[in-house]
Amino acid sequence: MMRGVQVSLLIAIFAIVLPALGPVAAQDEQCELSRNLRREIQRYQPVVDSIFERIVSGEFAGKTYESLLDFTDRFGPRITGSKQLEDAIDYAVQEMINDGLENVHTEDALVPHWERGREWAQLVEPFRKNLPMLGLGRAVGTPAEGLMAEVIAVESFEEFESFTPEQVQGKIVVFAPAWVGYGPTGRYRHESASVAARKGAVAVLVRSMTPFSIGTPHTGTLRYDPDVRRIPAAAITVEDAMLLLRKFRRGDRMVVHLKMDAVNLEPTISRNTIGELQGTTFRNTSVVVVSGHMDSWDVGTGAADDAGGVLISWKAVAFLKAMGLRPRRTIRAIGWTAEEQGLEGVSVYERQHAADEKEEFNVFFESDSGTFEPTGLDFSGNQAARCIFVEISKLMRGFEQFTYTDGVVGSDIGNWVGRGFPGVSLRNKNENYFWYHHTEGDTIELEDPKALDKSTALWAATAYVIADLSIDIPKDIVSYGSEE
Repeated sequence: MMRGVQVSLLIAIFAIVLPALGPVAAQDEQCELSRNLRREIQRYQPVVDSIFERIVSGEFAGKTYESLLDFTDRFGPRITGSKQLEDAIDYAVQEMINDGLENVHTEDALVPHWERGREWAQLVEPFRKNLPMLGLGRAVGTPAEGLMAEVIAVESFEEFESFTPEQVQGKIVVFAPAWVGYGPTGRYRHESASVAARKGAVAVLVRSMTPFSIGTPHTGTLRYDPDVRRIPAAAITVEDAMLLLRKFRRGDRMVVHLKMDAVNLEPTISRNTIGELQGTTFRNTSVVVVSGHMDSWDVGTGAADDAGGVLISWKAVAFLKAMGLRPRRTIRAIGWTAEEQGLEGVSVYERQHAADEKEEFNVFFESDSGTFEPTGLDFSGNQAARCIFVEISKLMRGFEQFTYTDGVVGSDIGNWVGRGFPGVSLRNKNENYFWYHHTEGDTIELEDPKALDKSTALWAATAYVIADLSIDIPKDIVSYGSEE
């Protein structure tokens, strides 16, 4: 994967939650759609209304929640490389077939296999205190006896620059950055281990990536620079990170005992999971993709991140099929694998489909920022695509103030979007999403049946209209692997 493509992926990861720009109607001033195209889109209003009615209050009401409940209770956490994930994929394949989806299959992807093992951390000086922690994904472990070392605590990379290698050598570095959003604060989870190791640190403990905490650590993956020694890295709670920072700034000498049995095993085969509602006119070209990721972290049950996104995509297609609504273009539901381990599943899928992707794909949908009460959609595309999307969005009635955002969407679809394919993601009332993100608290208790119904209906209606239009959504594509 070329550097420019990698950058677009990272931008997509860091921009999951964007501020709304206002009601769709107010975003229409620069659009000059033809009268015929406007009329064509407007004629979908009865179909859209029927989709919402049948999913939100009709025969499909509550079905998405029931399936999500069964899925998360049955398989629990689904970390890449685990039997739970592969069993969940097998189950999804059979259930998609039972739901009447077409061309149901999986496509192999070679993915990382990291196992957490036993782990704990304890402050041993100046007093004893257990430090709830979660090792960061793909981190290396400690020696069998653990590490016991003095602590340096800083708030930022800039503050850390003032320390000399002699001051850092042999120390555990605590990074306690202020929360200013998942993107900018997330750098500390990704980069701290390598930044600290360059000056001789033996391990890092990072403030959990959350604006709110009740003593809960949040995991997530890290990235090691290839030219730097790998050191153990773990997330600790906001409360403990701030305590250690305050004590260090007072001049207190602190010692932490850290034990991590984490291990990176040989890469393993996982699978992207695919099911379709095949188009009446275009089956293998101009496909509309709706998606979420099947894998989760090994804590909680991954209901919000991202089984909910998988289920609204899968059920949107299943319900359209059950309603007898078959669009001109194929709608393809995909459950990506290994998103949490660095977008590995989608990267393999992209390479597998690179030769014909310009003809194969039309628009990419992804839900990966919660499936709470929906308020609209996020969109990325050129001006011509945006104008069509604005007109389609006007069909979505029954929202207090339906909004959309022009900007970066999704994580798994970020590469395609960054190269000019139109992209759509779910906008929802996810203000508390990062309270539970990557924790033991990400369970079915976060989900509301009515909100899931509305999200599924919005997903189904928007995908159906886009897939059935007489024209493709315009795109400006940079080929896969291009340096542009």
